[in-house]
Amino acid sequence: MDLKELIKQIVSSPKLHAKWLNSLSMMENTGARKISASEHDHLVNEIVLKHAAEEARHAYYLKSQIKKTGFEGCKTYLSHELLAPVQSAQYLHALDTFISRYLKNELGFSGKELKYAAYLLVTYAIEVRADELYPIYEEVLRENESKISVRMIVVEEQGHLEEMIQQMDDFFGDWKNHADYVLSLEQRLFEKWVAAIQKSTQTKPAYA
Repeated sequence: MDLKELIKQIVSSPKLHAKWLNSLSMMENTGARKISASEHDHLVNEIVLKHAAEEARHAYYLKSQIKKTGFEGCKTYLSHELLAPVQSAQYLHALDTFISRYLKNELGFSGKELKYAAYLLVTYAIEVRADELYPIYEEVLRENESKISVRMIVVEEQGHLEEMIQQMDDFFGDWKNHADYVLSLEQRLFEKWVAAIQKSTQTKPAYA
């Protein structure tokens, strides 16, 4: 099943759709928290603050859309209120761990410089993924004449990606080889996440 077909299946079920929105919200919130954790105590630029604020706002927005599915639930990020809870929770943490190890072992980064470099590469990979995922989700929502829309997130994530490329130009200079490696890591994690999402939709009837 390709990604669009999987999202179609999810959107067709109020309960699955609510859990999908909640899972995306949790992942956006995790991203916001990771960005804030990577900040230098004093050398914080406007773009970093903007990204952290917008990721947190995306988490809130996605959470607020759950009620439009018609499903009563998903008030927290507890496992039973998520799709693929383990993989959804570990996705960003695993990517951050792999990239930090790469930066430390292969490029010799450490300390605050390591945290900032990891922020750049992790966020770049996630924005590339968001630039694929959210437009497909929005397309499915429009085809189903849903009350829910993620158009605002699509536009903002596209802007984030452009800003990340500029920041990597400034920090790394020649960053494309690093980016290719990071995207290959993210692709493997994404495939595992999608497989787990698909499995969670098939565990038992999920209509409500």
